[in-house]
Amino acid sequence: MPAPSNTLLIEGSFEELCDELATYIDSLNTAQGQQQSSLQSEVAPLLQEGKQEDALKKVVTASSVLNSAPERELLAAYNLLIHLVTLHGNTETFLPPICRNLASPITSSPFNSVGLALNALSTVFNTLPPTDESRYHVLLAILKIVRNSTATFEQLRPQLQNLQSWLESWEMDGEDQRKLYLAIADVANDSAEEEQGYQYLLTALRTLQGAEEASSAEARELSLRALKSALQFPTHFDFQDLTSLDSIQALRKSDPVAFELLEIFNADQLDDFRDFCEANSDFLSSQKLDDDVLERKMRLLTLASLAAGAGQTRTLPYSTIAKALQIPSEDVEMWAIDGIRSGLVEGRLSQSDKSFLVHRATYRVFGEHQWREVASRLDMWRSSLQGVLHVIRQEKANYIKDKENELRDADQREKGMGYKPARVARNAPVEVGLD
Repeated sequence: MPAPSNTLLIEGSFEELCDELATYIDSLNTAQGQQQSSLQSEVAPLLQEGKQEDALKKVVTASSVLNSAPERELLAAYNLLIHLVTLHGNTETFLPPICRNLASPITSSPFNSVGLALNALSTVFNTLPPTDESRYHVLLAILKIVRNSTATFEQLRPQLQNLQSWLESWEMDGEDQRKLYLAIADVANDSAEEEQGYQYLLTALRTLQGAEEASSAEARELSLRALKSALQFPTHFDFQDLTSLDSIQALRKSDPVAFELLEIFNADQLDDFRDFCEANSDFLSSQKLDDDVLERKMRLLTLASLAAGAGQTRTLPYSTIAKALQIPSEDVEMWAIDGIRSGLVEGRLSQSDKSFLVHRATYRVFGEHQWREVASRLDMWRSSLQGVLHVIRQEKANYIKDKENELRDADQREKGMGYKPARVARNAPVEVGLD
C-alpha cells in the first residue's frame, strides 16, 4: 500500500546497472528456454553511444519476464528497474508498462503473487515525487491487483484519506479522476462495502461538468448504476444526493420511467409506488430490481413522511399507520420499531392508546412548507420559554417579597419584646441572600 515517500539506494552508474539488469533478463529467458537474441548485446552498444533512453526502452519492453524470476530475486530485480526509470526521469513513458507487468500474475510465486506485486508497486509509488502524475497510473495498478485478489477494501481505506490531495497535486482532468473513482468503487463493491462504493460512484458522477457531459452516454450509464444502487441498498434512504446531480436530472429525458421511480422514493408514498408498479409492470424485473426490497424501503419512507407531518400533537394512531403502510394493525409496532432502527424516526409506542408519539422524524424533502413548519415550531418553543421565564421571575419576586415580610415581622417582634442584644446575638438566624 502507498506510504510516505522514500528513496531507493542502489550503487552504480546508470550504464552499469542497466547492463546488469539486461544480463539478468537474458538469464531468465534462457532458463525458460526462450530462443531470443541477447538483450545485453543490444543494450551495450546503445549505452556506449550515450543513448540511455533507447537502452532503457529495450529493457522495459523485455521486463515482463521478471514475473518469472524466483521469489527471493523478484523484488530486487523490480527495484533495480524502478531505480533506472527514476534515474532517467521519463516516468510517464516507462512506468505504465511496468505497472501492467506487476498487475499480471507472477508465475514464479502463485501463492504470494499479490503480496509481491503490491510490495513492488508501493515501492514505485513511494519513490516518485508527490506531484508526479505517474503515481496515478501506479495507484490504478494497485487497485486492479486488489480487486482481482483476496485483498480487501479495508487495506486501502487508510491510504485513500489522502486521495483528494493526491489528485490536486497531480492536476488530473475530470475523465482521469472519474476513472480512478470508479476503480475504487469497484474494489469497495467487491469487498461488500456497498455504501463506500456508492459514495465513490457519486463522486465520479460529480466530475461530469456541463450539460453536454451530463447527458452523455457514459453519464447515463453511471447515473442508472447509481440510481439502482441507491434503491437496492437496504439502509440508504436519502435520495437528495442523487436528485441534485445534473446527470441524474438528464434521465428525465433519456429514461423518464427510471426518473419517475426516483421521484417516488424521494418524496412520495407507498400508494404512489404501487401505482407505478402497476403502470410499469415489467420495469423492476427488466432492471433487476428486487420489488420486495423496494416495497419494504417505501413503507419505511412512508412512515417517515407520516411522522414528519404529524402536526403539533406529534401523535400517530395505529390505524393511520396501518392504512398508509397497507399492513395489518398488529404489524404496526414491528414497522415502527424498524423505522426507529433505520434512523428515520424516533418516538414511543403506546399499546394502551394504540398510538405512536413522535419525538423526531426525518424530512425526505425540505422545502418551503417544511421551513414554515420549522418557523412555527420555533415560535411555539419561544412562547413556551417566555412563559417559563415569566413563571421563574414571578416566583423569584414572590420569594424576595416573602423574605422581606419575614424580616419585617421579625423586626417588629423584637421591638415589641424589648431590645436584648446578648440574646439576639446568640439566637439571630443566618439569612442567605439570593440575587
